[in-house]
Amino acid sequence: MSVELMVWDEPVPISRDEARAAYLAAKKGRPVQGELPQVAKELPGLVTVFPGHVLVTMELESMDELSGQVFAIARAHGLVCYDPQRDLVHNVGPLGVYQGMQLHTGDGMIVHDPDLGLVHDVLATLSAQNPFAALVTFGHHFIQVSPAEPAAESSAYEVEYKEGHMVRTLMPRLDDVRQAFHEYATGDRSFLARHDWS
Repeated sequence: MSVELMVWDEPVPISRDEARAAYLAAKKGRPVQGELPQVAKELPGLVTVFPGHVLVTMELESMDELSGQVFAIARAHGLVCYDPQRDLVHNVGPLGVYQGMQLHTGDGMIVHDPDLGLVHDVLATLSAQNPFAALVTFGHHFIQVSPAEPAAESSAYEVEYKEGHMVRTLMPRLDDVRQAFHEYATGDRSFLARHDWS
């Protein structure tokens, strides 16, 4: 089984809906023959060039490794990258304040310097297939979340934060989790005062 990623240029950050529409429209077109654009020469996997878009096809077994390379190459060229399997778009920005911060997910995705929109969208994918998400600034601090066990009071998400020592709390709503992750990524620690941590 193969999986795909598509990269192209956008002047401003776009939504998942816009990225999905651009991906589907590009795939309806005919591949371009001839000299490959520079980014297509750098991308791993099987590369197909459509007008203004580059499609990368890879085997499912190599997706985790190769997709990280595709995300990094797209970012280096200032390009958007759309992941149709996860229905996620990787924009060039805006980014968090911690250079080298990584986004890790329970379904195997690792993104260096993720854009804030991607972090927001990833949190909505928490499920049995994607049991956690974490923002990690290695050697300094991290925040991570998992869906709480159904028996854990009425709360829906268990959030852990570590900076020196680990603390955890239960957050009832996805919006609370998204706000905490956004604040963490932008250097704001207001989420620590808003919730009871143990």
